[in-house]
Amino acid sequence: MRKHAPIVLGVLIILLISYTSVQNPLTDRYLNSLKEETLTVTANAVKGTLWKEIESFAAEHDIQPVNARIDPVWKSIPGYNGFSVDMDASFKRMKKTGKFDESLIVYKQTSPEVSLEDLPPSPIYKGNPNKPMVTFLVNVAWGNEYLPEILETMKKHKVHTTFFLDGSWVKRNQDLAKIIYEEGHEIGNHAYSHPDMSRLSNARITEEIRKTNEIIESTLKEKPKWFAPPSGSYREDVVQIANQMEMYTILWSVDTVDWRKPDPNEMAARVVSKVHPGAMILMHPTSSTAKGLERMIVDIQSKGYTIGTVSQLMSEKRIIVKPEHKSDVSK
Repeated sequence: MRKHAPIVLGVLIILLISYTSVQNPLTDRYLNSLKEETLTVTANAVKGTLWKEIESFAAEHDIQPVNARIDPVWKSIPGYNGFSVDMDASFKRMKKTGKFDESLIVYKQTSPEVSLEDLPPSPIYKGNPNKPMVTFLVNVAWGNEYLPEILETMKKHKVHTTFFLDGSWVKRNQDLAKIIYEEGHEIGNHAYSHPDMSRLSNARITEEIRKTNEIIESTLKEKPKWFAPPSGSYREDVVQIANQMEMYTILWSVDTVDWRKPDPNEMAARVVSKVHPGAMILMHPTSSTAKGLERMIVDIQSKGYTIGTVSQLMSEKRIIVKPEHKSDVSK
């Protein structure tokens, strides 16, 4: 027994040291720090991989914004927002699982460096050609008998657009002007007495626009932002004076020519065939438009276009074509 005493004593000492080590708070902290460091390294590895996947996806789906510009033919063309992945927001939505999931991607819009208001005064014939939206320009100086049907058709299809009102017409038809406005349509200025603006003196140009604004504001409590010269007739002074009155001069890129009383179906088919992204479609409250409007709306929308007001068309806000999966868009 004495022979094995040193061995037994050694084993007892080792067991004591081991027990003491396990119960030592310093040892516990050290082991915990190793554990935390391992978890951190693992988490960072997962984050790094996930972040790189999101970054790669973002690079493939980035659309740069388009600046507003002056076109030699179409004059002022508004800008259009870019569209990109919000990487931080997307990562936050995926970090719980640590796995890339395209359905959790969050998008954001990015503004162009040059906007419409940065351009020198110039007429506007159409919206940005990248924007899948069109607008109807309804010039009203006569045709009261057809307005109810036109308004009813637009209401049926939940379409809101811009009505350019002649000032003297508003003075005579304030209740009808209020109905148009209360239906949710935008109101523009169409001069006061339907003159040829290109032949007027500057003083008379100013008076025509000012008087119309005054009667619209007093009737609808709304100041027009858009001015449509009667018959599309203007000269540079008209554009400059409208600009000084904080208004843009609006023309068109597609004409119904409804005042010639065309067959409604033929007119609708011709207009739809000429529609393009950013189109501004001129019309009046005529029998042809009243009867052909529904077909125009349905066929234009079936081609993938949204129908909106002039303000909506001129806005840089991007029309989002929703992907098959659900995703967020930061506005």
